[in-house]
Amino acid sequence: MPGKLYIVSTPIGNLSDMTPRGIAVLSDADIVAAEDTRHSRGLLTHFDIRTPAFSCHKFNEEKRGNFFVEALMEGKNVALISDAGTPCISDPGHKLVSMAAEAGIEVVAVPGACAVTAALSVSGFDASKYVFIGFLPRATKELTNVFDENDLACPLVFYESPLRISKTMEWLSGKYPNADVCLCNDLTKKFEKVYRGTPENILSQLKENPNAQKGEYACVLMLNAPIEIEPDETKEISLEAQLADIMISKTCTLKDATSILHKESKAGKKAIYAAALRLKELF
Repeated sequence: MPGKLYIVSTPIGNLSDMTPRGIAVLSDADIVAAEDTRHSRGLLTHFDIRTPAFSCHKFNEEKRGNFFVEALMEGKNVALISDAGTPCISDPGHKLVSMAAEAGIEVVAVPGACAVTAALSVSGFDASKYVFIGFLPRATKELTNVFDENDLACPLVFYESPLRISKTMEWLSGKYPNADVCLCNDLTKKFEKVYRGTPENILSQLKENPNAQKGEYACVLMLNAPIEIEPDETKEISLEAQLADIMISKTCTLKDATSILHKESKAGKKAIYAAALRLKELF
């Protein structure tokens, strides 16, 4: 009888967030598939988990997946973990899960910490619907496409590195200056801080914080439509307003203003006359 593949969430920083069930599953499993065995060793040692761990990262997941699937088919239980949080959420694991499911192996979720849901929970935004877009691309064109292609009517969540967060806020400040942002840094860890405000507000707060480049970022934002300033030549002033302006500036009658506007404007004589009649009705 095949074993089971357990998808085990681990803390995103604070080890106290590890669930009792997660500890039990990792302890009872025959194999731990870890994103980075060196990183996970600290977690396993802390909870006295002695299950052998083998790497399963984005560079070897497909090749190593056969090893894990064979073990599962032999009746062994495998527990998949990432470096932090929930596997497969902007972390390796989905290929192994897909391979196991195709082989008829039962895949079991062991829920726990996740930076996406943690950031949403403190944002204050309505998260009944949201869009998670992972790590943002670096190229400006690709970055613009990511936002243009998604639903801007609900919260957008993304991850960002401490070295790029200021540049990202600068870009958002230019593209979406009225966006409402909840920026979470180093969640559950030493330098944990939540910033709130517009991108420009947050950029100022980041510059004032000496620890701003310590710890990863999870950002939740509500976007308003980009501000587009129309060129002056595209702004159309009504004929009535133009007539009134001529009457005031030149201290003349409506009849005289009509003649002057006809000479200065490209508008037709009939349109100007009709505007004069409408303006006359107002007084």
